[in-house]
Amino acid sequence: MNQTARSKSQSLKKSLTYLLGALLMMGLALTFVACAKPAAEPESTEPEAPAAPAVELQIFAANSLEKALPEVQALYTEKNEHITFIDTQFKGSGDLVTELQAGAPADILITASASTMDTAIEDGSVDKESRTDMFLNDLIVVKKAGSDVAITKLEDVNAEAITKIAIGDADAVPAGAYANQSLFTIGMYTAETGKGGEYEAAFATKVVAQSSVGNVAKIVSTGDAQIGFVYTSDLYRYDGIEEAFVVPSETHKKIIYPGAVVASSTYAEEAAAFLEFCLNDPDALKIWASYGFEISAS
Repeated sequence: MNQTARSKSQSLKKSLTYLLGALLMMGLALTFVACAKPAAEPESTEPEAPAAPAVELQIFAANSLEKALPEVQALYTEKNEHITFIDTQFKGSGDLVTELQAGAPADILITASASTMDTAIEDGSVDKESRTDMFLNDLIVVKKAGSDVAITKLEDVNAEAITKIAIGDADAVPAGAYANQSLFTIGMYTAETGKGGEYEAAFATKVVAQSSVGNVAKIVSTGDAQIGFVYTSDLYRYDGIEEAFVVPSETHKKIIYPGAVVASSTYAEEAAAFLEFCLNDPDALKIWASYGFEISAS
């Protein structure tokens, strides 16, 4: 082999040696990286917590809660997505209790008087232990917005200028019973309880009995009655009326809205949780206050 061939052979051997060395170094580096890389976390075999089952609650509530309660219900669903509310009934408290007595399905009853809740407890329609006093309200005399009717004392409702007075039917509308209790104190009604009595003869010709406080507010707003007895909260529900006089609280029983779980409820635990939410959640309390309801201290 000549000198040139020998030189090329030696150069090729050196190149191969360098290449093999480089490949070996790369292999060692890759092995080091692979060893240094932390092992992959094993996939968790823990099962995910099952979603809470969907629950639909039905509430029977006094008419005067018609505006505030739906807002509180929406707030509750926002914070508890599995709870929704279906077919909430807003009627006179007496009518609601009558429906429960007839077997109507519901989960919660909220009335506008203690006596109607007493009736529901006595006949077993609601769970006695779940009863809680929820709200307080005031009884007021309202007049058509802009009316010049002036009432400075309770006796003024019987003034000669007042010829039509809207009052709820006391057998179905607690506001009517409270109004009658107040009228008893000035001799215009014969039963102290506000039920079962009669209006003084001349005064009776002025009274226009109504099946709900909504109807009372309506005929006052149209001028078909000059004044009517409703709750403070009703000022937030109906247009065309304004306050004429706040009826002294000592002339009638304390206006309390009790709530209770219906005895036949399929979702008694969830129903009780909603009642507790109504009385304790800060955002719910703001809603009640915005509609004129005061949370009961008892």
